[in-house]
Order: sequence, then structure tokens, then C-alpha cells
Amino acid sequence: MIVDLPDLAAMEALGARIAAQLREGDVVALSGGLGAGKTTLSRAILAALGHEGEVPSPTFTIVETYDHLDPAVVHADFYRLEDPSEAEQLGLDDYREGAVLLAEWPQNAGGFGDEAGCLQITLEIAGKGRKAIVEGGADWLGRMP
Repeated sequence: MIVDLPDLAAMEALGARIAAQLREGDVVALSGGLGAGKTTLSRAILAALGHEGEVPSPTFTIVETYDHLDPAVVHADFYRLEDPSEAEQLGLDDYREGAVLLAEWPQNAGGFGDEAGCLQITLEIAGKGRKAIVEGGADWLGRMP
């Protein structure tokens, strides 16, 4: 499925639709080049789940947690990882227990596309806006945003 995102309001609307369908154990794998909107979409999802305040980009911290949300969310940015084994060293599985994972640059952590609960979103710049290419794993059948 391809979703046109001509402006920030469209990105926020997509984030709200995704947030409404999230369950513990889900992964939202966000791919795309620098500046494609991965963090912007993550912020929209977190806001739709009820987070108020800033959402720092986890580029340097790698992992930010939002335990106060329902479901809890782990927001990770794997841009700086050089090898997928580094995700294991971070204790990613422990962070993911009972939470949703928003994963930017998922390919650097080995990818999550083989997981049934993975919603893969590739963001691309399209004119002055963006477009999202959305593919859901088996657990997303019937609840695609």
C-alpha cells in the first residue's frame, strides 16, 4: 500500500492510524534516507498514543523508552550500528518485553521483516512531501492503518 503524505498533517494522520492499531510485541520498522521523515512519523505515533512533550531523536542515545504509554513504546534509531550483533549487546530484547518497538534504520539491526507483528514502512521524499510504502506482517492482516 502506498500512502501520499503531502504535508505534516498527513504524516500526523498516518501516525494516528498506526497508533490506533498497535499491540504489545509489534514492530514498526521505519526505513528511508536521511530526512525522509522517520523521526517525524515516530513522533506522530507517540503523540497519538498520548505522549506530551518532546520526543528526542534517539540517534545518539539509540534507545528511548516511553513506559507511561499504553502500550509501552521503545523508540530506537539504529543508524549508528555497524553490525546487527550490536542490537543484541544493547539488550534490545529486554527493552521490547511488553512493548511496541519503533525502529528507525531497522536494517542496521538485522531487520524485523520476518516477524509477524512487523509493519514495514519505507518513507521517500516525493516533491514537497513524502510517500510511505506500507507492508504488514501476518499479524497486521485486518488492521492495516
